[in-house]
Amino acid sequence: MPTLSRWLTAAAAALLVLVLVLALWLLATTSNKDTPAIGVPPAGSADAGFARDMAVHHQQAVEMSYIVRDRTGNEEVRRLAYDIAQTQANQRGMLLGWLDLWNLPKTSPDGYMTWMQGTHMSHRMKDGSLMPGMAATTQLDQLGKADGKRAEILYLQLMTAHHMGGIDMARACAQQCTVPQERKLAQGMVDAQQSEMKVMAGLLRARGSAPR
Repeated sequence: MPTLSRWLTAAAAALLVLVLVLALWLLATTSNKDTPAIGVPPAGSADAGFARDMAVHHQQAVEMSYIVRDRTGNEEVRRLAYDIAQTQANQRGMLLGWLDLWNLPKTSPDGYMTWMQGTHMSHRMKDGSLMPGMAATTQLDQLGKADGKRAEILYLQLMTAHHMGGIDMARACAQQCTVPQERKLAQGMVDAQQSEMKVMAGLLRARGSAPR
């Protein structure tokens, strides 16, 4: 009887390995096809467009947060900047990971924001910025040259505008995207960034300033 038990255990383990191998083979062959697999959004979809564009949008937020971290010694602003940088870097990794999983390009030949055509944007693009809310190159240069209180105010103003544009994009994905996990992430961005905007407004008031 012990021998039979060991044989059944070994057979069950072998069967499990076989099932896993077949599953991995099916996943590999499916992802290598030119046509998207079932459940994979097309390249021109809101799901893919949001993942591509928000990854770029987030990258600038991370960049600005690291700049201000080196331009001020204020722990409150440095802590906020660190939280924003870590959160958006992690979310950016998820968005790029989904594009890899879907076997879709990380850039669109049609440019930025094409997936949002016809969608109302409350925050428009500034001269030289890639997407709504993003800072222009000249503004990033100003942030990199500012120090202390001036750097803090400029960062808080730029990040408030950045969040406003990002919230518009995330809200559009929460309404238009078809992948449940991506819609959930987008709605989480809306909620978190609205909360951070309130914190930034308070920090600006404490410095005798306001969002622009």
